[in-house]
Formats: sequence, structure tokens, C-alpha cells
Amino acid sequence: MEILLLFSAFVIATCGLIYELIAGTLASYLLGDSVTQFSTIIGTYLFAMGVGSWLSRYLERDLLGHFVRIELLVGAVGGSSAAALFILFDHVASFRLWLYSLVGVIGILVGIEIPLLLRILEGRLAFKDLVSKVFTFDYIGALFASLLFPLVLVPYLGLIRSAFLFGILNTLVAIWVLYAIKAPILRRGAHKAAAFVVLALLGAGFVWSERIQSIAEASAYPGTVVYAESTPYQRIVVTRQQRDIRLFLNSNLQFSSLDEYRYHEALVHPVMSALKAPRKVLIIGGGDGLALREVLKYPAVEAVTMVDLDPAVTRLFSHNEMMTGLNGGSLSSPKLTLINADAFLWLRERKTAEMRFDAVIIDLPDPSNFSIGKLYSLTFYRLLKSAVNQDGLVVIQSTSPLVARKSFWCVNNTLAAAGFQTAAYHLFVPSFGEWGFIIGSFSPYRPPDRLPEGLRFLDLPTMQAMFQFPPDMAHVATAIQRLDDQPLVRYFDEEWGNYLIY
Repeated sequence: MEILLLFSAFVIATCGLIYELIAGTLASYLLGDSVTQFSTIIGTYLFAMGVGSWLSRYLERDLLGHFVRIELLVGAVGGSSAAALFILFDHVASFRLWLYSLVGVIGILVGIEIPLLLRILEGRLAFKDLVSKVFTFDYIGALFASLLFPLVLVPYLGLIRSAFLFGILNTLVAIWVLYAIKAPILRRGAHKAAAFVVLALLGAGFVWSERIQSIAEASAYPGTVVYAESTPYQRIVVTRQQRDIRLFLNSNLQFSSLDEYRYHEALVHPVMSALKAPRKVLIIGGGDGLALREVLKYPAVEAVTMVDLDPAVTRLFSHNEMMTGLNGGSLSSPKLTLINADAFLWLRERKTAEMRFDAVIIDLPDPSNFSIGKLYSLTFYRLLKSAVNQDGLVVIQSTSPLVARKSFWCVNNTLAAAGFQTAAYHLFVPSFGEWGFIIGSFSPYRPPDRLPEGLRFLDLPTMQAMFQFPPDMAHVATAIQRLDDQPLVRYFDEEWGNYLIY
């Protein structure tokens, strides 16, 4: 019996940490700013566990019965937590209140488990052996969960199915206690019936988790969800509504097929056309292949290196017929070298002599969290300098200069602080609104006097107008984006948060 109960400590520690990791990951997917979300989730969870430990003192008699009931509650609440939060996200006014309340409830229940287990085993083991063995199994379970979550659960099961799976494990602990331990448990029959009901519900949730995810996303996104995948890095969702195909990463719109040409023509051609004969091009981000489609319109281009973090994105846009229809099959070009890696690490570790580029196109998601913010930092731009030829050009998508004015000019000011001369421009993209870009160079930028034929949006008069800023989008002084404090992320969160609230 002692061995089985000690193994229970391993199981419940694993389950408890998995629920915590699921809540933190889900919050970062839906709310952004992963550092803030994980910090507040962990703090709330640990505090709630302390409350649970304190409350455990009031559980008297029938300790095994209390243990079974706690396991069933943890299994039911924790197992359904991810599904509930995904569904609630688009239907409640105060999602954070529900999020932290659910984390708090799970934390309290998990906090009761270990003290209760210690009391059940009291007298069966010497005190020093009891404490050391229970906490050894508890900490081993935590290590196992921390490795299992990113390496197996997120990439292969996803958040909803993972939560249901570990809810099932909690419930199975309750069931084996009911059947394997012959010590008295009040209303054992009723507990067995309740355990199998909870197990059946969680099992159904596990089997139908993709359907639950689809229901949640159907109400959160316009049109029909035609593709969805959770990766170790993000949640990928593609929707279709008549002719409009949209890509969302972690619920943030990346493009609409109705107007993406405006964005990508404006991103690529002011740089590529300003160079005499760009032969080597680096694209950072841009895993959808749409910027690459524009780059390949230049016959002088001999080689393109694309560094994009998530292989699931580049795989989708390489093989899915609907997506290759959008990017013209650009990701299958023999000129392309595709590297799935963190651009910051890749740039720092590359061999300078081997890789210098005439044009660098940075098409990253907005700096909504610190992990992306590092790719907008002074350190990153200084690394970038060594990858650009002396007469080369860099362009960076830089969010909206209207909605997020400080954020936009923070990118400009940080690039200038890294030693680049900057030229800012903007345009209107219906799906996004007013959008901006920054060009970096080692000598003053000169707009081109020619463009490729067949562009749908950009011509020379339009391009000339893009470099003019009205007073409400004009330059402002900002802090420099550094790795240690990342003011750009705070600017972005504040400005877009105020805009969305309004």
C-alpha cells in the first residue's frame, strides 16, 4: 500500500504541474506577453496551493475518502480546464477573472493532496522517511512533467487533449485507491460510481478534443476554420470565408488573402527595387512564403535564405494546395534555403564570412511578448549589421504608426541606435489599418525610380507618398528596445490594449 500511495505522489505532482503549464501556455496564446502570463499564473497557482495546504487541516476522519474526492475534483476541474478556457475566451467579458479563478481552484485542490497523503501514510513510515519519500516522488513528478509538456504533449496532443489525459490519470488514482486499499472508506460504492462517471466524461472529452477545439475556434474566428494545429511555438489557425483566406497565429491575424498583396508589395519592393542587382536575400520570418513570392520577381536574385522558427508554418505553406496558390509555390523555389531556427540564435552563430546579404527582409509577428521582442532589440540589430553588405538594405515590418505610434518609432529609434540610417514609411491595409515599415541602410536611402511590372498596388507615385507622415503619426522620442527591459513590448501592449478597449 505504501508504495502505491507514494507512486500517487508522483502522479499527482505530474498532473498538478501539467495543469499549471497548460494554463500558462493557453494564457500566453490568447492574451500574449508570455512572461507576464506565466509569472502571474505561477504566482496564483502557488498561492492557491498554500491555501489548499492550510485548508487540509480541517479535513478530519475518513482521510482516504477525502483523498478520493479531491482526486476526482482535481481530475474533473483540471481535466476540463483547457476546453473550458478556450470556449469561455470569446464569450465572457472578463476572461482573466475566469482564468485566475480556475487556476486558483485547481491550485487549492492540488495543495490539499500532498498534506492529505502525508497524513494517510503517517504511522506507516518513520517521519523522516515519510517526508523524504513523499517529496522525492513529488519532485520527480514535477521534473517528468516539465520535460513531457514541451517535448510530447504540446506538439503531439495539444492543450485540450493533454488536460483531459491528466484528468483521467487523477481519476485513475482515485479508482485504484477505491479498489486496492481495503481500509474503511465511507460510501465506497457511491465513490466508485462517481469515479466512473468522471472517467467516462473525461474520456469522451479526450476523444472529442479536436471537435471541442473546433467549436471554440468557430465562434472566435470569422468564416470557417479550415486548418488548425498546435505546435511547440504557437497555435496556427487558417479560416476561409468566401474568397477571403486568413492566417492567425495565437489568435492574431497575420494576413487576409484579399489585401495581403498591399502589405507584401510595400514590404519588399521599396528595398529590392532600390538595389542595383540584389543577388543574395535573407528573409527572417515570412514562413507563409508571401514575401518570398515578391522577392522572386527579381531575376538577379540567385539565392534566398529564409529563417523561420516554426516548421509547421513552412510545411503548411509548402504543401497545402490552397496556401501554395497564394504564394505561387515560392517555398519550392530551388533558389531557397529554408532554415527552421530561432533567428536570434542563428544570426549570432552564423559564420560572417559565409553569409552577407544584399537585402534583409524582416517579416515577424508584432512584438507582443518578450520572446518576439528580442528580435526587435538593439542587440539583434547589431548582430544584423554583420549580415548586411555595405550597400545593402534592411526592411522591418513595424506595426501601426497610428494605433501604436510609440511602438513604431521605438523600432526606428532602436535601429538607428544600432548604427543604421533609417527611412520610415506607411500605407493602408484594410485588414490591419494604417501599417508601417522601417528601412535601415549604411548610407541615406534613395527611393527607386523603377518597379517590377504587374504589381497590383504599388507604383512610383504611391511609393513616394508612403514616406510622408501626417502629424498624428510623426516621429516621437522613445526608449531604446534593449534585452534587459524591452520597453517596446510595454509600449505595444499599452497602445494596442487601449485601442482594442476603445
